Amino acid sequence: MSYVDKNLIPGESILYRTGLHWVVLVWPLLLAEVVGVPAIYLVLTLMRSRSASSDPAGVVGLCVLVLGVTAVLAGILRRSTTEMAVTNKRVVVKTGILSRRTYEILLPKVESIHVDEGLLGRLLGYGSVIFRGIGGTPEPFRRVACPLELRRQVHHQIEAYEESARAPLASPRRS
Repeated sequence: MSYVDKNLIPGESILYRTGLHWVVLVWPLLLAEVVGVPAIYLVLTLMRSRSASSDPAGVVGLCVLVLGVTAVLAGILRRSTTEMAVTNKRVVVKTGILSRRTYEILLPKVESIHVDEGLLGRLLGYGSVIFRGIGGTPEPFRRVACPLELRRQVHHQIEAYEESARAPLASPRRS
C-alpha cells in the first residue's frame, strides 16, 4: 500500500496520481552503459587470468561494474518511491524511502501552480511543477510525468471544492 493510500483523511479519495517521468533513468542508464562495457571487458579479463585475485584490471572492472549497477538501481528506486496525488481535499507529494520528504497542501490553500516544460520535456511529456501555498515558499518538483495534467487536475479539484463550499449558502431557506 502506498504512502498516499495509508494517509488519507476521512472522506478523502484519490482522484489523480502521477510520479516521476522515465527520463529520470536516462543518466543512470547512460552512466551504466558508458562504464559497463569496459567494466565487463575488464571482469572477463579477471575471469580468464590465472591469478584472478591479483589482476588489477579485473578488480577495477568489477568495481566499475558495481558502480554502474548501483547508479541504475538508485534511479529506479528514486522513480518508484516518488508519489504525487490529487485528492478531493489536498495535493500530496512524497519522495524518498529511507528518509522521507512529504509536501501536503489543502486545496483552498493552493495559491499558484507553475509548470515549466523545456523543448525535450514538451516532446516527451515531463516538466517541473512548482506549488506555492498561501503565504508559503515555492515547492519545486522536477521531471514530473504529465505536469500539465497534474495542474489541470488540481485546478479542477479546487473549483469542485469551492462549489461544494458555496452550495449550502446558495440553497433557499424554508420556514
